[in-house]
Amino acid sequence: MAVHASDVLERAKRCASLGEAIADCGWVVGTTCRPGPYRARALTPREAAPQILSVLSGNRVALVFGPEDHGLSNDELKLCHELVTVPTDSGYPSLNLAQAVLVCLYELMLARHPSRSPARALATSDRLERMYANLGHALVRIGFLHGTNPEHIMFTVRRIFGRARLDAREVAIWLGIARQIEWFAEAGRGVVEEKQKKGIRLK
Repeated sequence: MAVHASDVLERAKRCASLGEAIADCGWVVGTTCRPGPYRARALTPREAAPQILSVLSGNRVALVFGPEDHGLSNDELKLCHELVTVPTDSGYPSLNLAQAVLVCLYELMLARHPSRSPARALATSDRLERMYANLGHALVRIGFLHGTNPEHIMFTVRRIFGRARLDAREVAIWLGIARQIEWFAEAGRGVVEEKQKKGIRLK
C-alpha cells in the first residue's frame, strides 16, 4: 500500500462482479498482455490516454486491470469497449499490477497535463545576421575562410547555428568570440605571448 494513500483505500468500493463495478460507466477500457480473438487491436497507454480523457469529460470511465496471475478472462474482456496493452519485451510481456497501473496512469497524467515548457526567447534575425557577419570576418582574418568566397562555408555555419536556435545571450557570446579572434589576429597574439612570459593570467 502506497504511503499517504489511506484515503484512496477508504473510498474504495467493493463489488461482487466486474459487471456491477462498471454498471454506471459509459466507457470501459480493459488491460491485457496476451493475444487472442478478444484481445486484437489493443492500443498502447499513450494512444488510449487522449481518447480516455475526451470521453471522461462527460462520462464515467473505467480502467480495468486483471489479477496478476492470469489477467482478465475472455468473459471480462467482452465487457470492455476498448483494450490497452503496455508494450514490453516479447521475452517477458507480463507486468505486475502496480507496474501496469503506474504506466497507464502516468500516460493519462501526461495527456492531461502536457509538460510543455515556456518557449525560449530566441535571438532576433538582425542580431543573428550581425553575428554571422562578424564571425565570418573574423574567420577570414585567421585564414579559416577564403576571402574571395567566405559564404561557401558560412552557409554551413548558418545551418549549424540555425539548428541550435540561439538565444540573445548565446549570440552575445559568439560576438565576443568573433571580437577576440580579430583582436588576436591583429595584435593580440603578441600581448598574449608577453603575458604568458610574465606569468600573468589571461582574462
